[in-house]
Amino acid sequence: MFIKDKLLGILGICLILISVCDGLQRCFACRSRGELGSCKDPFTVNITIVENKQEIGVESVPCASGWCGKIVESENALKEEYGVATQRICLQRGPSDGEDRCAYTKWNYRRVLMCFCKGDLCNHSTHISVNYFLMFAIIVGTLFIF
Repeated sequence: MFIKDKLLGILGICLILISVCDGLQRCFACRSRGELGSCKDPFTVNITIVENKQEIGVESVPCASGWCGKIVESENALKEEYGVATQRICLQRGPSDGEDRCAYTKWNYRRVLMCFCKGDLCNHSTHISVNYFLMFAIIVGTLFIF
């Protein structure tokens, strides 16, 4: 009976982890130019600030594709200037090879630096990945200890 309860607990935790990992992803959505706005790098906004409406112009939007993007457009990429615009968006679809990356591309007839990433709120400045296997192992180990 005790082993059966532990197995049911492990199965429940697995189902929770699967539902969290495969749920609808979100992306940050904003646009700013030059020193104005909060969309530029370094991007200091987090989800708590967005949900509490403490930062104007930055939203967390649901993203069906799961692919987020960051677009940096500049008049002259070699020098820092007022005209640099940064935009964070949800993409309708990701790159054909399914790889996260940054590359120069054409966007609205302009050459821009575009970054693609797949994951919940991944289009922020620094990317922290979660090791779900390690999280699962810790939970299972904790169940067997207690």
